[in-house]
Amino acid sequence: MNNARSKKWYDHLWIVELCYLFLGLFNILFAWLGMLFFCIPLLIAIFGGSKAYCNRYCGRGQLLGLLGDKLKLSRNVPPPKFLRSTWFRYGFLTFFMIMFGLMLFSTYKVFTGAPLSQTVTLLWVFKLPWQWADVSFVAPWAGQFAFGFFSVMLTSTVLGLVTMVLFRPRSWCVYCPMGTMTQGICKIRNGKKEKDYGRTGKEDSGTAETAG
Repeated sequence: MNNARSKKWYDHLWIVELCYLFLGLFNILFAWLGMLFFCIPLLIAIFGGSKAYCNRYCGRGQLLGLLGDKLKLSRNVPPPKFLRSTWFRYGFLTFFMIMFGLMLFSTYKVFTGAPLSQTVTLLWVFKLPWQWADVSFVAPWAGQFAFGFFSVMLTSTVLGLVTMVLFRPRSWCVYCPMGTMTQGICKIRNGKKEKDYGRTGKEDSGTAETAG
């Protein structure tokens, strides 16, 4: 008897994640599509009061699970406890949002006349030249936002891949800024304990929550 759950359409959203990354390599303006990955989880948390996106629709989480579990690219060991600690998760969220704000400020400067910087910044330090990208047919600020946003998406993907290899496949979900943000929104919106809303890192770190 086959007890495996039948596949749903949302079980294949990892393909969307891969397509997004590849499209961004060929045309940086596709980076704008990443705003969907940014806005949809927030809208679900704000209006639905749940972390359904993280639990069901996150293509990146599915991709990391596929690479780590199916292809055995993960060491599959629990990540360090500090990764799922409150201070680290909210500290990383704060840092991530500061860097996101700086990216928006760079876009604003180009909007007000500063020259366009055709580089993708990986891990906030390494500037990768992206001279083949043709953004001449859009406003310079739109191109600058695309470079900045793709930098954010590529950096978070690399971090996810590194922690996938070193620890459990979906260790990124433990400290993902979007997951932390939506979890906080659900906690505020519903007035219940934070652990009641989706992934808290227990599934991804391989630890069980103590009862009582």
